[in-house]
Amino acid sequence: MNVGELVAIDVHTHAEVSADGHASLSDDLNAASAKYFKEGARPTIPEMAAHYRERRMAAVVFTVDAEHATGHPRISNEEVAESCAAHADVLIPFASVDPWKGRAGVREARRLVADYGVRGFKFHPSVQGMAPDDRAAYPLYEAIEELGVPALFHTGQTGIGAGLPGGGGIRLKYSNPMLVDDVAVDFPELRIILAHPSFPWQDEALAVATHKPHVYIDLSGWSPKYFPPILVRYANTLLKDKVLFGSDYPMITPDRWLADFDKLDIKPEVRPKILKENAARLLGLS
Repeated sequence: MNVGELVAIDVHTHAEVSADGHASLSDDLNAASAKYFKEGARPTIPEMAAHYRERRMAAVVFTVDAEHATGHPRISNEEVAESCAAHADVLIPFASVDPWKGRAGVREARRLVADYGVRGFKFHPSVQGMAPDDRAAYPLYEAIEELGVPALFHTGQTGIGAGLPGGGGIRLKYSNPMLVDDVAVDFPELRIILAHPSFPWQDEALAVATHKPHVYIDLSGWSPKYFPPILVRYANTLLKDKVLFGSDYPMITPDRWLADFDKLDIKPEVRPKILKENAARLLGLS
């Protein structure tokens, strides 16, 4: 990957369908998400690579392993990693390991980094049905910290399950970023990314990121035109080295996100940090 030639690094994209057509979520949750985001087709990973290559961007790619809570088999982490390796000029593989898997999950995480070149791990507490500060997840965090790769946590409301009876069983409380503060305390060398503007807990996310030196925020899942003013203010100042471009593709395209970001009141010297430089440093690409 030639980072110098990249326009941007998108730290938040989803592998939503496997090569054989298996979806990352059950039909009802997928339908609710598609309706919420007005989402169209779900690209394969090679199609994602072509999309980002055409735009001279790189993208972090992951799925969500929530087998315990949803009963739905995940997309294989190995498939995600191998597909990204085939497009290593533009794709960066993250994995997702259900924290309910205990020791088996720890072994898998170590194997995925050692044998498949995985560069980080994605957690979605609401979909996985576990609070981030649940001690059952701590052995997995310990391994990820030791491996020296980031952990990315969904925070705030989610479109998954939106509109279904009972929200499809998805509990929003697990995605309060304050629950990640304990993780940042107990694993002080773990690099943590709080994904999304954390509605309705934006102030909490900013507090954690300013207080804990290894906590970052990605801006995915929302068009920048909807960012709360306090988030823009912190991105321009206190968190200018810790805020990351993320789209949430395919729910939101990088084209739409960047077009709206261009209209945001971001200082000229901060823009390249958010779009590429902060991510390149965090991911060890620069």
